[in-house]
Order: sequence, then structure tokens, then C-alpha cells
Amino acid sequence: MSAETPAAAGQFTRRRLQFRAWRGGRPFWAGLFIALGGIPIAYFPYANLQIGHLTLAMATTAGSGSLIIGVLLVVLGISLWFQKHVRVFAGVAAILLALVSIPVSNLGGFLIGFLLALVGGAMAVSWVPGEPPQDERPVDGRSTGDTPEGAVPGTALPGIPAQGATASDAAVPRPREGTEDGSPTQTYEALGANDLSGTSPANGANGRHSAG
Repeated sequence: MSAETPAAAGQFTRRRLQFRAWRGGRPFWAGLFIALGGIPIAYFPYANLQIGHLTLAMATTAGSGSLIIGVLLVVLGISLWFQKHVRVFAGVAAILLALVSIPVSNLGGFLIGFLLALVGGAMAVSWVPGEPPQDERPVDGRSTGDTPEGAVPGTALPGIPAQGATASDAAVPRPREGTEDGSPTQTYEALGANDLSGTSPANGANGRHSAG
């Protein structure tokens, strides 16, 4: 194995991805079917079928009409690759030309070109460009887990219970008498710390009776 094999494989992969992206942004398959449908329509009226020593000419009186229809279908198919905004016009024109080819060009190239052009025209009319994906952001400005925007998840904030904590564990500001360094101060106290209305799970006694 040569040393250039990985580089060649990487270049092939890059080219393939570029072609895939180019193909996804336009009605590629519709243009391919329409172009392929024009080939048998234009070819069969000028072809001769050889059966042993017998030569069967499939030319019709409308041979020039078949050639024009086939060339137009090929041009429409290629136009869909490079001018995708004409997809509706090209699709409708391809369907009409496919229908006209039935009486003009040996039943539309023995139904081969007719079916290819018909399917390709329908695909061109129904094709619409895709929309790029957009990142969805929460409407209320909060992230996952109801954490305020800009805050680190799991960080306890004053007045907001941490994730998994109950409302009684939240700290609320409580006024404190006196000042420190000439400025008023306040402390935070957990809810339910001095609540004497409930029953203590340790001794089963009512908190109000125990305090009184």
C-alpha cells in the first residue's frame, strides 16, 4: 500500500461530501430523470433495429419533432441543476413534452422516455428547498432545570432552593439589629428553622407546646 493512499481516500471523501451538499440544495434527481427521458425519445426515431439480415427502420414522419422534444428535455433537466428557481416551469414543461411525445415519437420512446420525463417533471414541481436548522432557545430565558440564565447549575442562590431541596431549606433575609463598619447588615436564615407549629420527628411532641 502506497503512502498516498490515505490522502487520496481523504480527498475522495471530501469530494463526495461536497457533491452530496451540492446535490441536496437542488432538484438533482428530477433533473436527472428528465434528461434521461429525453434520450430515448430523441434516439429511437433515428435508430435501426437489426434482426439477422433484416433491418427494421423505426423512423417516423415526425423525426425532427422527436429530436426537438428530446433535446428540450435534456436542456430542462440540466437547467434544474443550475437554475433551481425555474423548477416549476421546467417541471410543467417536461410533463407537457412527455405527453406530446406519445403520438410523435414512437409512444414516447416506447414508454421509457415518457415515464422518465413524467416522473421527473412531477418531482421538479413538488421539490422545495429545505430550511436550515435553527437552535431553539427557551422563551422565559431559563435553561434546563429551571436554573436562571448565567448561573451555574447546582449553585445555591439566596431565596432560591437548590435542585432537590424543599422550600423549607431555602434561605431568606432577616433583618439584624446593629451595624458593622457603619453599614447595615442582614443575615440569611433557613425557612422553618424557628417554625414551632409543626411536630418534631425526633420526639413526636408539638413544637409550640415544647417552646411554651
